[in-house]
Amino acid sequence: MLVDDQALLRVGFRMVLSAQPDIEVVAEAVDGAAAVEAARSVEVDVVLMDVRMPGMDGVEATRLICAAAERPRVLILTTFDLDEYVFAALKAGASGFLLKDVPPSDLISAIHSVHSGDAVVAPSTTRRLLERFTVHLPSPGMAEPVALGGLTAREREVLVLVARGLSNGEIADRLELAEATVKTHLGRVLAKLGLRDRAQVVVYAYESGLVVPHSAD
Repeated sequence: MLVDDQALLRVGFRMVLSAQPDIEVVAEAVDGAAAVEAARSVEVDVVLMDVRMPGMDGVEATRLICAAAERPRVLILTTFDLDEYVFAALKAGASGFLLKDVPPSDLISAIHSVHSGDAVVAPSTTRRLLERFTVHLPSPGMAEPVALGGLTAREREVLVLVARGLSNGEIADRLELAEATVKTHLGRVLAKLGLRDRAQVVVYAYESGLVVPHSAD
């Protein structure tokens, strides 16, 4: 589903996506309220969601769509890579964000990635985003959430390294583990903390104080 108040942008995205044999645009919406309504009546796998729209914005629409039992994955569309709405959208359940001028090949790759359950936020970009919005984050030394106590030492290591921007392969090299083992640990972190994907792992780690802005690797 394409959600944007600018018809020209929706047309452009539709043209690119409709040319793909395995992607179908099943719905469009001009604002957040229309997107939420469409998500209830149309089977959607991935939503490309603008954030700045009149009426209900993309953040609130993302929150409502992701709270539904049968929820699609939401990709936030933004004009700037440090849009002030993106932090809130990630917290609301978005699986990542893309710039509106993203190359077609990257857009298609991103849709496939989130459909398969991954996130499409470059960890380094997410880290810069979170560091900018330190007003939302806890002070160093703040007590850690009780949920972190349920993680093993290795799972905590993986959580921190994901939050610091390392890929699974880089984490595997750092911890001298097989990449498949890292994926297993990350899966357990997601399950224990009730998180959807890497994007929410990054947000959680910063909000919990486990990782603080500008901390060294």
